[in-house]
Amino acid sequence: QVQLVESGGGLVQTGGSLRLSCAASGSIISINYMGWYRQAPGKQRELVARIATGGSTNYADSVKGRFTISRDNGKNTVFLQMNGLKPEDTGVYYCNAEGIFASSGTYRYQPAWGQGTQVTVSS
Repeated sequence: QVQLVESGGGLVQTGGSLRLSCAASGSIISINYMGWYRQAPGKQRELVARIATGGSTNYADSVKGRFTISRDNGKNTVFLQMNGLKPEDTGVYYCNAEGIFASSGTYRYQPAWGQGTQVTVSS
C-alpha cells in the first residue's frame, strides 16, 4: 500500500500565496510522476501540474507563470508553490503519484491518490 499525505491548504485572499506539500510512503519500488490535481465544486477533477523523476514538468494553461511544481526524489515528496492566487483556483487539491507500488501482494505500475486538501481563495 502507498500513502500520500498532503499539507498546506487553507484560506487566502486574491493575490496571495500558498505552498502545498505531499509525501509518499509505503511499499514503493519507484515513482515516475508526482503531481497535483484539483476539483472545484460541480466540476471534474483536472490536472494542475505534474513533474517527472527527471524534472520535466507539465502545467495547466490556467496556472502557467503563477504555480511552480518541484520534487525531492530522495524523500518521495512533491511541492506546489502557488502565487497570484485567484478565486477560480478554489477547490480540493489532490496529490497524485504514478509508479510501481505494491498492491495485494504484487508490484505493478499504478496511480495513488491523497485524500485532498482544501484551497479557498476569497475575492
